[in-house]
Amino acid sequence: MNDAEFKRLTDAATYCDMSNAAFLAYSVDKAARDLTRTAAEIATEREVIDELFAARRHLGRIHGLFNQVAKALNSGADVPQLGAAAETVRRAASRMEDAADALLAHRDGGAPE
Repeated sequence: MNDAEFKRLTDAATYCDMSNAAFLAYSVDKAARDLTRTAAEIATEREVIDELFAARRHLGRIHGLFNQVAKALNSGADVPQLGAAAETVRRAASRMEDAADALLAHRDGGAPE
């Protein structure tokens, strides 16, 4: 457990007027009583992380395609939609970065920076 997780635990226990140990015992029991929900919450986070990694792979492929476009431009080819395509990729990368920041902030119990 890292410092942020321990603080979240301590804050939650204090809010519930419980010791850390009592809060942990209660939380574990509550999670064990509803394994479907507990598994769904964990799976959802894993699915989001998997999708972010997939998006990162796709952006890597797009990078390779832009290298091919640069090579074509250097050979004198005309690429009239290059600016629009580059802006679309830039926005997609920015959204992916925002999503990753939000996921990490959620995991760490704070707001994205």
